Amino acid sequence: MSRPLLSTLVVVHNEEQRLDACLERLAFADEIVVVLDKCTDGSRRIAERYTARLLEGAWEIEGERRNAGIEFCDGEWILEVDADEWITPELAQEVRLLAKEGNADIHAIPVDNYVGGHYIRHGWGGGGFGMVSYPGLFRKGVKVWGPQRVHPHLVVSGRQGAMLKNPVTHHIDDSISAMLMRLDRYTTWRARDLCDEGKPGALPNMVRKVFSRFWKCWVVRKAYREGGYGMVMGICSALYPLLAHLKATLEEMPAREARK
Repeated sequence: MSRPLLSTLVVVHNEEQRLDACLERLAFADEIVVVLDKCTDGSRRIAERYTARLLEGAWEIEGERRNAGIEFCDGEWILEVDADEWITPELAQEVRLLAKEGNADIHAIPVDNYVGGHYIRHGWGGGGFGMVSYPGLFRKGVKVWGPQRVHPHLVVSGRQGAMLKNPVTHHIDDSISAMLMRLDRYTTWRARDLCDEGKPGALPNMVRKVFSRFWKCWVVRKAYREGGYGMVMGICSALYPLLAHLKATLEEMPAREARK
């Protein structure tokens, strides 16, 4: 049996509300792989309607579960997709063409971000709170995720190709409340990573980052053009390192010491 050309990889944890809309747009691939991480909802039932290639497990580290999914894929090429992302027909056609005829090893994909149905063009990319592109199409073996819980580092080898022309549609948050809950989750995970690394940082530096990061998001990345949504993005981006630091030093580190 010949090796499939293109695998799509979707890593999920309790995504029954969004998984169906994601998977139904991946029929263009030769193989759909779904990694089910500690799922207790109907995610498995939904995934089974689209593929038999399911990998179930329990991972604490985001990078480790993504690496497990990459290893599980059989395709020569892999397209990583999150459950809140939609691949348009135009992007699907471009992906297949590059997998078949391209001479590079990895390509970045532009991202159109939506919050509550509103397309938010400006302000993303501010240090961990939203992205404008990601290296989502690659030959198997050229991309390895680092051992972090949130925004794991990447080690990339091979030839970097041009960014794709067609964007992925990213339904990043359903509402402003969802943005704030995501900030809470991300800073908790980041705090644990800081403790693992033994580098929680200094409070004065984190305070300075509040102002520099807000300026970068609001002015440099032009979040001001998005009105109220841009203001929320700027605040979340600014608070991210400070909250992670405070959670690490006031909660996570003392709790770890108490458990010794």
